[in-house]
Order: sequence, then C-alpha cells, then structure tokens
Amino acid sequence: MSLAVNDNALTPAAPAPRRVATVIGTEAQALATAERLAQEFAADSAERDRHRNLPWHELDRLSEEGLLGITVPRAYGGADVSPAVLARVIATLSRGDGSIGQIPQNHFYALEVLRVGGTKEQKKALYALALSGHRFGNALAEIGRRDFRRTTRLERDGDGYTVSGRKFYCTGAIYAHVIPTLAVAQEDGTEVSYLVFVPRSAPGISIDDDWDGFGQRVTGSGTVTFDRVAVDAAAIVPFQASFDRPTTIGPFAQLLHAAIDLGIGEAAYRETIRFVRERARPWIDANVETAAQDPLTIHHLGEVHVGLRAAQALLARAGRIVAAAQAAPDEDSVAAASIAVAEARIHSTKAGLAAANRLLELSGTSATMEADNLDRYWRNVRTHTLHDPVRWKYQAVGQYYFNQRRPPRHGAI
Repeated sequence: MSLAVNDNALTPAAPAPRRVATVIGTEAQALATAERLAQEFAADSAERDRHRNLPWHELDRLSEEGLLGITVPRAYGGADVSPAVLARVIATLSRGDGSIGQIPQNHFYALEVLRVGGTKEQKKALYALALSGHRFGNALAEIGRRDFRRTTRLERDGDGYTVSGRKFYCTGAIYAHVIPTLAVAQEDGTEVSYLVFVPRSAPGISIDDDWDGFGQRVTGSGTVTFDRVAVDAAAIVPFQASFDRPTTIGPFAQLLHAAIDLGIGEAAYRETIRFVRERARPWIDANVETAAQDPLTIHHLGEVHVGLRAAQALLARAGRIVAAAQAAPDEDSVAAASIAVAEARIHSTKAGLAAANRLLELSGTSATMEADNLDRYWRNVRTHTLHDPVRWKYQAVGQYYFNQRRPPRHGAI
C-alpha cells in the first residue's frame, strides 16, 4: 500500500481533502489565518457543543487555508513556523472552539515524530500530504494494562506488514485521511515501537464514534480498531528510537496541550467581559449601578487577566526553549525544554480553569441555560486539563531544580 491516500476509496466518514487555497509561507501569515478562522469557528461553537455537531466543515477550512502544513520544513515547501508560533496558532484556534483547537494537536505531533525519525523519502511523501491539506489523526493510547505497554502489533506479512489492535482516545481519527498509529514489533526478542502512518481508507480499519465526554465533545476521540491492516514499509517511522535519545517529541506535544488550555481560558475571559458589560448587575451593593463599577467584579476580572498573561508569557518562553532544543538536541537542552513546557502547562491549567470558573461565578445560572451554553468553557477546559496529570509536573520541576535530576523522556512531559 502506498503512502498516498486513495481519495476515491475514502469512506463517506473521511471525505477527500479540499484543495488548499493558500500555501502559508510566513509565521505572520499563519497567525493571521488562525485568527480569522478562530473568529469563524467561534460563531457556531455553542451550537456544535449543544448538539454535538461534528466539525467537518471547519476542519475542511483548516485544510483549505493551509494551516496543516505550517510546521513542514522549508526544504520540503513549508513555512517551518517556530514552536512558539505554532503554540499561539493552537491557542488561537482553541479560543474559537476548544475541540477544534485540540484536533490538529496530534497532526502536528505526528509531523514532529516524522521530523525527528523519518527518512528523507518518508518526509518528502508525508510532508507533501500535509501541505496538500491531508489531516493526520492519531491512534496511540490503549487501555487494559497497568504497565502502559502497547499491545497493538506490527507484524511481517510477505513483502509488507500488518497492524492489528484496538486504540482508544483517538482524537481526530474520525476526521483524518491518515491515522498515525503506535504499534510494537518483535525484533530479536525485544519489543520495538513504531509510528505507522496508516491511510484512513485502508481495509480493516473501523472507527467507533463512542467519545462521550462532558467537554471537548466534538474532538472525535473515539475508538479505532485495526484488523490485520496492510501497510507498506515506507509508512513505518521509528518511534521508540526517538525516545531512546534526547529529542523534542515529548515537550513539543505538551507545549501544544498547554496552548489548548490557554486558548479555552482566553475564550472564557472574552465571554466573561461580554457578559459583565451586557447583562451583569451588582447584587451586593445597591449603590453601584452597573457591574462595571463593582470593585469586587473588577478585581476578579483583573485577576483572571493577569493569570492569562502569565500563561501566555510562559507558553512563549517554553516555545523558544523547545526551538533551541530542536536546533541542538542533547540531554541538557531537551531536559530544559521539558521543564519549561511543564511550567507552562502547570500555569495554563490553572489560568484556564480560573477563567472558566470566574465566568460561571459571574454569570450565575445563566451559564448553564441552554440558550447561552456558557458552561461549555468550563467543561472543555476541565476535560482537557485531565489529559495527563499536572500534579506530576510539579514533581519533575522540583526534582530538576533542587536535585538536578532530568525528567524522563516520554510524551507526557
């Protein structure tokens, strides 16, 4: 099977990508495009969440506007945006709709795995797909083992290979044209991990849209099953080897998760400002005519603003440190990147939750009324901040600064 997706064979659940109208060439263009699309997505975000309307059109817009190729290196025709700019793009999209901001996180993660471990031929083929608007989903996580060992198998089959297994929390897979899949192969009695770029149209793939979270409701984070799905050797990229040595795959992934929480928090703060200006009335001090004059309300708004600004600064700082580690990866630079991102993720979690909590407090029962659906911000950020345990990031930060212990190399820090 070729790396190229056979568009004519795609199922109705995975339509062929729209033609890319623009190939983004600069960081400024990427940021401007994200801002414009975020405004589009925000208009119907409440309705999508309320009725769980899957964002097929919105994701086609991401493809059409060229945002999915912005991390492709210039040597392969992309804009090669920095990690800090990519994080800002993800935060901006998440400000428009938290679910839509999370969906391409795995797309860019797969491209980072490719950048670190792929061959020139693999990069040429897969980067071309990204530049042409193809969406990469993910099939990484599994359940059923307390030791977190993967059971999805990559096995030799004649001149090619097959993938068999069951994955859950496969964010974006239902919308994808290619599903990067984490699988293990037996090599000399040892299990070795690979990321296999499997075309969505390949026979033997089934996707169950069984994601039922109370937040991030349209991420499409359902279950994917592979029943002896045939893949070509050209689609198999080393994964474990990229963690056996210092690489930026882990901090890069976590940087984008921090951006998602920040963007949802920014959206909640925007809604809080709007609600207070348009509808809120003071209920404590009868002498205060509007909530905009209420010193307690102003204090709360200022507190949220400062928290979000701090999260923005930490995210930008972490992006710069990740970029430095990408340019010169070694034990020290990658450890510094992981810790900087952990600090950003800790604070984006706190700032995002604080913003959503304050929206609920200041809007009261209006937040949960169906007409407003303002509680979606809290549900979204609370759901996403549970992606991996932030409490362990404090441990990593403490060990790094006080015991000079580098953090472990994996995708959760």
